[in-house]
Amino acid sequence: MKKLYGVIGDPIGHSMSPDMHNDSFSALQIDAHYQPFHIKSEDLKTAVAGMKAIGLSGFNVTVPHKTAIMPLLDEIDPLAQAIGAVNTVVREENRFIGYNTDGEGFVRGLNEEYGSSVLDKKIAIIGAGGAARAIYYTLSQQGSIRVDIANRTPEKAEELKNRCPYPVETVLLSLEELEKQLGHYDILIQTTSIGMSPKVSETPISVANIRPDAFVSDIIYNPAETMIMKEAKKQGARVQNGLKMFVYQGALAFEKWTGVLPDPKRMQKIVEDKLGGTSC
Repeated sequence: MKKLYGVIGDPIGHSMSPDMHNDSFSALQIDAHYQPFHIKSEDLKTAVAGMKAIGLSGFNVTVPHKTAIMPLLDEIDPLAQAIGAVNTVVREENRFIGYNTDGEGFVRGLNEEYGSSVLDKKIAIIGAGGAARAIYYTLSQQGSIRVDIANRTPEKAEELKNRCPYPVETVLLSLEELEKQLGHYDILIQTTSIGMSPKVSETPISVANIRPDAFVSDIIYNPAETMIMKEAKKQGARVQNGLKMFVYQGALAFEKWTGVLPDPKRMQKIVEDKLGGTSC
């Protein structure tokens, strides 16, 4: 019998996950189908119960349900619990277990593009929202590491640091302080929405002081090259957009459901074709 997987969110029509996962099922000859489900917040509890009742084998969770779904699940993975958000649900017998593959997906993509381990590098994160939390906690979980945080609202950055359950050395900075001290960092991670439409001409900070051997990773992948990436390239830095994060979080979810890691390059090509161009 064909297994059913899916993604829930509101809105959901823009999701590229069905194309990515259904192609991987086909390529790996797995008898399964991945379906988008448009679920409004007020229907979430009923929807989760319904998906369990019809035998859904697993599903992804996107905005605005990543936090709201947590009390509706039977178990939460410790990292997802610490992050405070679930993006992947796995069915084990009649139990729904929540995971978060966003942070690990980002770190996999970062290590691949950077070309070596980042654990001995000096890293700065711009932002203190949900994506920053997933990345910060996942990096911290990897081992001894230095990750500084710069955010427009200092209180949010302080909360992010104080709630991290893993050992990490962190200095909190204002955006202005980060601009001045940018030359001290090997890797800059941009996690805010600045640079997305309609703010494509904006950048959260000036990168005039960045080192020419630095690496800038922006989690935005549409547009493929944000303003901060363009400015960093002018200074000689290497850059990466968020496409690999999106691909790897999906690949890791697929692996949790099936026990098989799909081909990330094939998944990336699917997304690039749908976006109408290649990534940086």
